[in-house]
Amino acid sequence: MAFIRRRVRPTWKALAVATIATALLAAGCGDDEDDDPAPAATSQQETTPAEPDSSSGTDTDSTDNMSSDDPDEAAEPAEPDMSDEPDEPEDSPEPEPAPAEPVNSEPIRVGSLLDETGPLNIYGTPMADATRLAIESINANGGVLGRQLELVALDSKSDQNEYIAGADQLVAEDLAVVHAGITSASREAIRPIFGEAELLYFYNVLYEGGVCDRNTFVTGVVPTQQLQVLIPWAVENYGPRLYVLAADYNYGQISADWVREYAAEAGGEVVGEDFFPLDVAEFGTTISEVQSADPDVVVSVLVGGAHMSFYSQYAASGAEIPVVSTSFGLGSEQVALDAASSEGIVVAYPYFEELDNSTNAAFTAAWQAEYGDNYPYITDLAVYVWEGWHLWADAVNSAGTLDREAVIAELETGTVSFDSPKGTVTMDGPSHHLVQPVSLARANDSNGFDVFETFENIPPSFEQQSCDLVANPDTNEQFTP
Repeated sequence: MAFIRRRVRPTWKALAVATIATALLAAGCGDDEDDDPAPAATSQQETTPAEPDSSSGTDTDSTDNMSSDDPDEAAEPAEPDMSDEPDEPEDSPEPEPAPAEPVNSEPIRVGSLLDETGPLNIYGTPMADATRLAIESINANGGVLGRQLELVALDSKSDQNEYIAGADQLVAEDLAVVHAGITSASREAIRPIFGEAELLYFYNVLYEGGVCDRNTFVTGVVPTQQLQVLIPWAVENYGPRLYVLAADYNYGQISADWVREYAAEAGGEVVGEDFFPLDVAEFGTTISEVQSADPDVVVSVLVGGAHMSFYSQYAASGAEIPVVSTSFGLGSEQVALDAASSEGIVVAYPYFEELDNSTNAAFTAAWQAEYGDNYPYITDLAVYVWEGWHLWADAVNSAGTLDREAVIAELETGTVSFDSPKGTVTMDGPSHHLVQPVSLARANDSNGFDVFETFENIPPSFEQQSCDLVANPDTNEQFTP
């Protein structure tokens, strides 16, 4: 594996750092301007050089007349000698400087489209909160190109049709960028809309990987970062026989393919798998089948509020087969469920609220100052959103323009990094995915996680192998294993 492993001790929630939070939130996000008419995001004033003076004596006919040989033609008087004229007094006023060009102080309008209500709001609520906090943080630190950001936030209501309608609305809003989507199905519904409109798009979610699209940038972890860590650990610590339970759409199906691949590499095998629509909430029959198959470990790739019921039903059945998951905790399931249903489940994510570093201490302090000390849990998804907004803002400031082509070119340099609460992350230019750390953690009996191992700087290796948007910018597809 092309990454460095370090072990960390389990920690409790980082202490709040109030002074850093104050610095992050020192200025408002400009909400009092939301009702103004939408200004153009790039309405910089330009000046045009003045036309040359036509009386400057460059006409050739005039020059010929001036050199006439006619002796009767009066000669032009010589220029008067100004050398003996007195100097101007030393205290004469300086000429007034030309007025400076006006600075564009209009806000930059940006968009968000997330599941703030509906059955997927267990993911969307912290992502929407992270969006608002990121906008405030960026504005408090000078904004983008010296201008404040103005957020246009829409709620998809966990409805695919609302996603499509919302994307159409955002395209008509004169925005600089959009951060949107949670499920892979929602991403694939809106990604073509933003691409056709040439509206820069950030997808800030863990997903099944493989998207290769010049207009799209991804901050979420991919299987070659998450499952490459989780599945070998499960095989080594629990045994080689795996049973997969997954959501029945592209995220669950493609992730299951990756589980099989990494299990085989680690010397294991998948002995059973089942897929479930997002509205399924009854797992009794499935749990019986799992127990009959007698695997060493269950791999949960379940998604959403309905699927959360699997964990309580599984615990109630008395099943003792351990569970690892690619999605448990993303909706704060460890908070919503009792300890008996969640304790001991092992997950792998880049971010946990319990990470012990100074950047995370400042971040959690700012979050709690904004949303209260009793906020359920700051999720991994929330931090992808935080990173996405800051990476975009840094790229625009480095490019010196909102021009989409220039911002894409800057993000593709491979030099755009961000000091995230989980550690440093860097945008991999050709693949448009992040190089980032991933940690293994175990759900505890206190509504949180105990982090026990961290892997630094894991590249999105499959995306790097299959997608080079610098060399092939016209590529637009999703690669699969």
